[in-house]
Amino acid sequence: MYIIVVYDIKVERVNRVHKLLKQYLNWIQNSVFEGEIDKANMVHLEKSIRSTINGKEDSVIVYEVVTKKLLNKKIIGLEKEEITRII
Repeated sequence: MYIIVVYDIKVERVNRVHKLLKQYLNWIQNSVFEGEIDKANMVHLEKSIRSTINGKEDSVIVYEVVTKKLLNKKIIGLEKEEITRII
């Protein structure tokens, strides 16, 4: 599956969440990751996120895209990182 993850995390946990997501996905912009991930890794990622964040203070949103071919993405300005990593 192809996912887009956006997050709004308290400063003291941002680096941990960023490092965690970078293990599985491509870093696109501050607080935004995207990429291909299989179901087993998705389950592990979700568990890891839940154990890292504070559910009463932090927010993580995961958008699931059925297929990347159905995703139209337009970049205006600088593309921070080209997507090259596929799991």
